[in-house]
Order: sequence, then structure tokens, then C-alpha cells
Amino acid sequence: MKIDILTLFPIMFDGFLSESIIKRAIQNKKVEVNIHNFRDYSKDLHSKVDDTPYGGGAGMVLMCQPIMDCVKALLDKDSYVIMLTPDGKVYNQEMAISLAKKKHLILICGHYEGFDERIKSICNAFISVGDFILTGGELPSMIICDSIIRLLDGVITKDSLETESFTNKLLDYPTYTKPRVYEGMAVPDVLLSGDHEKIKQYRKEAQIKKTKELRPDLWED
Repeated sequence: MKIDILTLFPIMFDGFLSESIIKRAIQNKKVEVNIHNFRDYSKDLHSKVDDTPYGGGAGMVLMCQPIMDCVKALLDKDSYVIMLTPDGKVYNQEMAISLAKKKHLILICGHYEGFDERIKSICNAFISVGDFILTGGELPSMIICDSIIRLLDGVITKDSLETESFTNKLLDYPTYTKPRVYEGMAVPDVLLSGDHEKIKQYRKEAQIKKTKELRPDLWED
């Protein structure tokens, strides 16, 4: 998979791409991630990428030309272009699984007051990471990349993926490690029984109980 990210703040991605699972996935050639400063595509004498909104209003609006020229330079037959915007569909694990099957993603990070509406004409999808406002699309793009890259074959073990939250529409079951008792709190006996069927049943029941209590919205779905 190849991921191209358009941003005005490329340095923000330095730590994200150079640590942990994402770093290893890149080193092992499971994914290629490229960061593009779309200011480099501006045809303005001063590399301007935004301007005041027609009709008046607060803030500055990102202009069509730099972003659209940058996207066009990256497009190929496999490209899937995503705008990160509060207007988008709220992101979830189901979407992550779907996007992980794409060969080439182009993520556009917004900033300032938003995008010129005409930029949407070159996009295939619009994604929001939640009903709140952030300074820009950089953090959402990292969230999306992280959730997708870890799903790629060979990045993490298949067993780990199969037991995670949301995989079966439920939250993950509670987990424990040594010591057996800590400050009076003991690991459930069933997990120490060695009976794999009982453990499996306990974990399923724990998932249901946890989801009902903590995420009733998921349980209703």
C-alpha cells in the first residue's frame, strides 16, 4: 500500500513515522508513506495557499489550485482521495478495514477556516474522526493511517487482530497478567483453570457485559 498525505505542516509527522509499529511497517516495506507540503505547489509569488472567503466571514479558506495540482500530480489508476473534514462520515473500524484494502490512499489535511468547496470535486470520500473541531487534519490523518497500517498483512499478528475491540461489534474482553493478586484484586479463577472452552465462554460473556455497560450505542447496533 502507498499513502500520500497533503499537509502544510510536514514536520508534525516526523515522530509518527519514526516510532513503533508504523516505523517497522515502513522498514519492512508493508507500506510506503509520503508527506507532501502542498504549499510547494502554489503558483503565487509568495507561495500563498489561502485567501479570504467570498461573501465575508471569519478566517481564511484554502485555495483550489495548490491542493488540486498536488493531488493531480500524485494520482494513478489505484488512487482513492480522502478529504479530512468535519463534513465527513465519522470514522470507525469498519471503514478502516475497507480502506486497508485500497492500494493507494491520498489524504488531504485541512487547516484555517476550511477548504474551497470545489476541492471536493477531486475527492472520493470525506472523513471526520469525531464531532469536535481540531486545528487541522494532521492528527486525524495519523489516526486513520495508524488504524489502517496495523491491518495490513504481516504488520501485526493475525491472532491479535481477531481479538480486538470492534472486530465482532463488541468491546474487547478484560485482560490480566502477573501477579495473580495485586492490592487485594485477584485475577478471575476461570483464566487460571486451563479449560479453554470455559475461558472462551467467560471472555465472550465479559465482552457482552462490558459493551452493554460502557457502549450501549454499540450494543443497540
